[in-house]
Amino acid sequence: MTKESVIKEFTALKGVGQAKAELLYTSGFTSMEKLKKATAKELQAIKGITEKNANDILNQVNQSEKKETKPSKEKQKATPVKESSVKKEEEVVEIVDEEQEEEYKAKKKPKLDAKQKEKLQVRKQIKKRTPTFLREEWFRYKRIPRNWRRPDGITSKMRINLNYRPSKVRVGFRGPKEVRGLHASGFEEVMIYNVADLEKINPDKQAARIGGTVGTKKRLEIAKKAEELEIRILNMKV
Repeated sequence: MTKESVIKEFTALKGVGQAKAELLYTSGFTSMEKLKKATAKELQAIKGITEKNANDILNQVNQSEKKETKPSKEKQKATPVKESSVKKEEEVVEIVDEEQEEEYKAKKKPKLDAKQKEKLQVRKQIKKRTPTFLREEWFRYKRIPRNWRRPDGITSKMRINLNYRPSKVRVGFRGPKEVRGLHASGFEEVMIYNVADLEKINPDKQAARIGGTVGTKKRLEIAKKAEELEIRILNMKV
């Protein structure tokens, strides 16, 4: 082995840098095998290597020896019976994966015409460029929240649309009329509070949103009935 390859092996050990690796090589340890046969006292004799460094190096070398011998013993003990058991385990895993894939159900989508689908895309683009509307001088006083309020007052700089002031709510930020008020999926939202309210919903164009005051027991009943009627619930996984 060349000097460079031996030094590279030495630097792979923890606590051995380039300088210490070269010291080991110049001290007569020209291979990893010679380093394995070395004692702690021999390593301590080298300048720059302490007792702790010497013990750490020898421990790492001995551990690497054990790791190399283990695979060979395992290969000798391996039998064809174990291989068959591994194959059976792999088959079981494949079956489980197939069952999980079958359980997935795509979410119901609304029946929209071409114009509505186009306008939904337009609304998405408008939403991307719409800024966050903040109340006038929200940054000046801690008591002012960030919610929107129309600016007023004769001295209001925001009211007169100075360039360095935040954006105001304007008609130009509004979405297309054809899809105004629709959910992002394209459904029209209908609030429901019991199972009977589901009968008023058109599953092709409307989706249900369960009220916040409805309890868990009633929610489960609504979800079960909605699955039978093929109605999508927007705020609950069905």
